[in-house]
Order: sequence, then structure tokens, then C-alpha cells
Amino acid sequence: MGESVPPRRISVHQALGGGHVADVLLWKKWSGGVLLLTSTASSWFLFERAGYNLLSFVANVLLLLVVILFLWAKSASLLNRPLPPLPDMEISEASVVKAADALHAWINRVLSIARDIAIGRNWKLFLQVAFCLWLVSYIGSFFNFLTLVYIGVVLSLSVPVVYDKYQGHIDEKLLVANRAIQTQYRKIDDSILKKIPLRSNKEKKVQ
Repeated sequence: MGESVPPRRISVHQALGGGHVADVLLWKKWSGGVLLLTSTASSWFLFERAGYNLLSFVANVLLLLVVILFLWAKSASLLNRPLPPLPDMEISEASVVKAADALHAWINRVLSIARDIAIGRNWKLFLQVAFCLWLVSYIGSFFNFLTLVYIGVVLSLSVPVVYDKYQGHIDEKLLVANRAIQTQYRKIDDSILKKIPLRSNKEKKVQ
């Protein structure tokens, strides 16, 4: 017997899209990672610890920005100086279409899952969705939304890097955990789920 071929290593960079976002999450662009982490930490400190209100803070920042730009433009016209170097503030049609397509695909996926649960009576999918929602609810009982966002950003900037570095060891542990979960699910399926009577389509039509 020949030696077993080791599983092919997955490119984490390609799995994350292979673009600018992947570069930031894998710290290939340190400036982007540092900026994201710093801005998120500052926002969390301002609104969670310092007690600032989000709406008031945004309004005050925009007010200060508008005043600065207005005074800059007025002084520039009086002193024959160049105007503020503002780019064209508009969103391209291609960006809107791309975002709409992504949202459309995500909504259709959610509706498809809901249909499989409600009509298809997919018990495995139902248990997965129920567990995920319960887990989110359980975690949300300990943290507010802003703290969860901050934790999510920190994890997104650390988990991909750790997985990319120790992918082989992590895959082995995940494989063992997946086998244990599948074993427990088969036990539940054989002892409980398969004993639940389900009406066939012919019975529904007769009724």
C-alpha cells in the first residue's frame, strides 16, 4: 500500500477573496490592519467607556467638518488660495449594482433555508439554524452590539492569521471534532428524529 497523500493546503488568502480585504485580514498590509483595529478600538472606547452618544458624536463631527470646509473655502477665495481638495462625492452605478447583487444572493439564500425548514422539513438544517440562533442569543446576553462588533473585528484580524500559520494542526483538530459531532448527530437521528412521523405528499393531497 502506498503512502496516503496529505490533503492539499487551502490558500487562506484566496478563500478570503484574494483582494484588499484579504490583505488586511492577513496583515499583508499592516497600515490597513492597524487603521481598522485602531478605529474600532477608539469607537468602542468612546461609545462604551467614555459614554458618548453615537448620533450626537456623528452630528458633531460632521458639523465640525462642514465648518472647517466652509471657512477654508471662504478664506481661499479671499486670499487667492486653492480650494479644499475634495474628491467627487458620488457612488458609481457599478458599485450599487455589485452591492445589490450580493444582497440579492444573500436574501435568496436565507429564504431558501427558511423554505427547506418550513416545507421540506429538513431536521438537520433546522437543528443547525436553531443552534446558531441560540448561540447568538446566548452570546448577546453577555455583550451589547458594539462590543460584539469590536470582538468580531479583533477575531477577524487574528483568526485568519493563526489559521494560515497553523493550518495543518488546526485541520486535524477540526476533523476530529467534526467526526465526534457527526457521531452524536447520528445517535440523535436514529433515536429521536427518525421516529417522528411525517405525512407523505400523497396523504396531504387526499386531505
